[in-house]
Amino acid sequence: MTLADVAAVTGLSWDTVKEIVRPYLAKELAQLRYGTLHYLAIDEIYVGRQKKFYTLVIDLETGRIVWVAHGRGGECLRGFWRRLRRAKARIVAVAMDMSAAYWQAVQQNLREAAVVFDKFHIVKLVNDKLDQLRRQLVQEAAGITKNTIKGLRYLLLSRREHLAGDKMQTLDAALKWNQPLFTAYYLREELSLLWAQPTATAMEGFLHDWCRRAAATGIRLFQGLAKTLLAHRSGILNWFVHPINSARMEGTNNKIRTLTRRAYGYRDESFFILKLYNLHRSRQELIG
Repeated sequence: MTLADVAAVTGLSWDTVKEIVRPYLAKELAQLRYGTLHYLAIDEIYVGRQKKFYTLVIDLETGRIVWVAHGRGGECLRGFWRRLRRAKARIVAVAMDMSAAYWQAVQQNLREAAVVFDKFHIVKLVNDKLDQLRRQLVQEAAGITKNTIKGLRYLLLSRREHLAGDKMQTLDAALKWNQPLFTAYYLREELSLLWAQPTATAMEGFLHDWCRRAAATGIRLFQGLAKTLLAHRSGILNWFVHPINSARMEGTNNKIRTLTRRAYGYRDESFFILKLYNLHRSRQELIG
């Protein structure tokens, strides 16, 4: 139940219910042990125009949020590093997107931990480049070529195995009319094989070969993408040893959006943060 629901049932004010629940949430937070953490995920979430961004860290083994800070960037994690040092935590690997700020912060403060760039963020980046190329080509094209690729976004960004036979025929017919789009599309499809390589050496060779071919296409968007992936290759290749991702973080972000939507936002930031620390619980208890 939301606080408003409890207030309606009990006849108490919203603020009174909040103050009854607050010490329970604080007590649960006090039981959080940082020394048992091994695999983490770091990300930021946008929660509205007033509060804007929060930086989150979750324990990938339990799904529990273990750090919340208002804002984004490496500075938001300063207090978290102190808690890890005091608890003598041994962090093995950290999953994140390719944010330079978080990457640098982890390298400086968790020297023995491996940074693993999230597979789904990499795939999303490639999809964004492919869609940008499609938009550019629509603006430049004319006649039958423009008509065939103008409404192609959904088919182009869907995985090939998810398309029905008639949809696949439509896509192949459209790609036939535009060589740059054809090349970029099949490079996107091929990149998914990176995470299916049998050895770490094979994975590294596949990544370098893919980036070489992307750079040789003459498509500026994919040439830039190749440089980006090579610059982040250590974090991409660490996946073979530590096959972790940010899927649990994305699920947590969805929970937070639902939480704020049900409550129409939280005026009390300290209480909001306590709610986030207890978000991993599957059932909520009413006390008082």
